[in-house]
Amino acid sequence: MSAPVIVSACRTPIGTAFKGTLTQTSALDLAGVVLAEAVERSGAPADAFDDVILGESMYGGGVIARYAAVAAGLTEVPGMAVNRHCATSLSSLCMAAGSIAAGMDQLVIAGGVTSASTAPRTLWRIGVSDEWEEAFSPSHPDRADAPNVDMSVTVGWNAARSRGVSREEMDDWAHRSHERAVAAQDAGLFDSEIVPVPVLLPDGTTARFERDEHPRRGVPREKLAALKVLHPEIEGFSITAANSSGVNDGAAALAVASEARSGELGLPVLGRVLSWASVGVDPHDTGLAPIKAIPLALKRAGLSIADVDLWEINEAFAVVPLVACRELGIDDGIVNVSGSGCSLGHPIAATGARMVVTLTHELGRRGGGIAVAAMCAGGGMGTAVVLDIASV
Repeated sequence: MSAPVIVSACRTPIGTAFKGTLTQTSALDLAGVVLAEAVERSGAPADAFDDVILGESMYGGGVIARYAAVAAGLTEVPGMAVNRHCATSLSSLCMAAGSIAAGMDQLVIAGGVTSASTAPRTLWRIGVSDEWEEAFSPSHPDRADAPNVDMSVTVGWNAARSRGVSREEMDDWAHRSHERAVAAQDAGLFDSEIVPVPVLLPDGTTARFERDEHPRRGVPREKLAALKVLHPEIEGFSITAANSSGVNDGAAALAVASEARSGELGLPVLGRVLSWASVGVDPHDTGLAPIKAIPLALKRAGLSIADVDLWEINEAFAVVPLVACRELGIDDGIVNVSGSGCSLGHPIAATGARMVVTLTHELGRRGGGIAVAAMCAGGGMGTAVVLDIASV
C-alpha cells in the first residue's frame, strides 16, 4: 500500500480561552474557517472529497465535521466526530490515513477543533435527587492517585514525581517554550500555516484574528519561579500554571489523499503519513504514554529515534516532552522548536493536528525529512504519528 499524502495543512491562530479574541467564536465557526481553507489550499474541487473527520473534545455532542462540511459547500461529503481527549485530532488523521491506505477513500479532510470559551457545560444529577451539578465527563474512573478531573496531578505531578523531574527543570522548559514561540512569531514562521479568523468585536465591528495570543513575550525566568504551585497542600508539589499548557480555542485541518488521487488532480504533496500508534497505560502514568507510543510508531515505519529530523511532543505539561526526551534519547534541540502547549496553548481537540501542520511547514522549509508528532491523552492514553515531509 502506498503512504497517504498530505496535500494541505492549515490552522487558525490559537486564542486564550475566556479572555482572548476567540471568546465569542464557536467551535462550529472555527471548524468552518479551517475546513474551507484546507479545501482551498489543496486545490481539489469540493466534490472530490470523500469524508471529513474532525475531533471535537468537550463540545457536547453533535457532529461538527458534518456541520462544517455543509457550511463550506461540501454538501455531499459526510462527517465524523472523533474523541480521544488530547490525541483527538491526531487520531482523526490516523483514521483518514488508514481509510486511504486501505483503498476505501481517496481524499479526506482530518483535524480538530476546540472552543473552550463557548463549550457547553454538562449537568449531572446528584444521586436520585432533583438537584444537578456542573461536571465534565471523566476520562477514567476516579482514583486517589489519579484524579479524573485534575490533570495537574494525574498527568503532570505523577510524571514528575515518578521520574524525579524537578520544578526547575520544568520551568526551564516552559520558559524556553515561550522564547521559541515568540521567536517563531517574530520571524513570520507561522504565517504560512495560519488562516485568519473573522471575529466580532464588542463595538459590533469585525476584525481579522491572525496571530497566536497565548505566548508571553519577555517574561523573566525568575517570575516563573515565583509562581505558586497549583496544590500547595501537597508536599513537594511542583506543577504551576507556567509549566502547564493553557486553556485555549483553535482549529486545525489537513487534506489527505491517496497518491493516485493527488496525481490525478495535480495536488501538491507536502508529506506522507508513514505510520501511527495509539497506546494505553495506567491513568496514573498518563504523562508517560508518549514513551510507549513513539517507539511503536517508529517500529511500524521501520525507523528509529536517530532517523527523526524534527519532533513535536505536546506540552500538556512541560514534564511530558522533558521525560520523553530523557528516556528515549531524543535531542531536545529539535523538539517543539516553535513552542508548544506551555506557550502556544493547547486547544485540546485541535492540538494534534496543529502539531502536524507546524511540522509540515517547518520541516518543509528545512528541506524535508522525517518528523514525529506525539502526545499523551487523558485517561492513560498516548498517540504518535510518523511523517515523511517534503521540501518546499
